[in-house]
Amino acid sequence: MTDPVNHPEHYQGSIECLDAIEASMTHEEFCGYLKGNIIKYVWRYKKKGLVTDLEKSEFYLKRLIKTEKVGQLERDQGEVS
Repeated sequence: MTDPVNHPEHYQGSIECLDAIEASMTHEEFCGYLKGNIIKYVWRYKKKGLVTDLEKSEFYLKRLIKTEKVGQLERDQGEVS
């Protein structure tokens, strides 16, 4: 059984689609992309997917937090150098 929130079957391949999207964008662009997905899934959860859409929003929020932590570390290391 696949995980429709964290690893949807239709996005599986040798490279995760989300990783390819991230690689094609700057840090700020990718954070904006993640934020847009968070808003989208929260906005529509009552009309479409209910809990599944909230879980998808949570997935993107966790990815945004992780991405911002990495960005902060990189910025901090750049200040030390």
